[in-house]
Amino acid sequence: MKLLRLRLLIGITAATTALSWAGAKLWASLDTLPAVPGAAPVVLAAVAVILLATAISLRSRLKAARERQPGAKRVDPIGAARAVVLGQASALVAAVVTGIYAGAGIYLLGELDVPARKDQAVTAGFAVLAGAAVIAAALWLQHVCKLPENHDDPGGPAATHR
Repeated sequence: MKLLRLRLLIGITAATTALSWAGAKLWASLDTLPAVPGAAPVVLAAVAVILLATAISLRSRLKAARERQPGAKRVDPIGAARAVVLGQASALVAAVVTGIYAGAGIYLLGELDVPARKDQAVTAGFAVLAGAAVIAAALWLQHVCKLPENHDDPGGPAATHR
């Protein structure tokens, strides 16, 4: 499985931010700019917590298995691969969503004199922070599930990923 790179996620977020800002500006010119949902930061933070808990659990189980601790629970390779796919999908979606809220938030910064817009800008800011937390947790989960280098097979790949 190919690793997801931070560079790609930053590029997706930047492109989505630009498109979202332009869309918000256009939409506002029609006086129909939709509100930033108050649940957005909460949902993104919940996803980040789930990914973080999964990474911590897998990390401790992999460490116990590596150190051959008695009673250590074996990590199912398919389960680890599914966790990585969940993390990568979450990171890609979070990059897009973070860009959408960043673009909307940037537009809303110009309208801070309106109390409702100020509240929406704050909510968009929290959504951006929570989206960044999802991306960070997903990349760490991917790192945790990375197999160590295989020194027994000099002709094989340097590292295999689940």
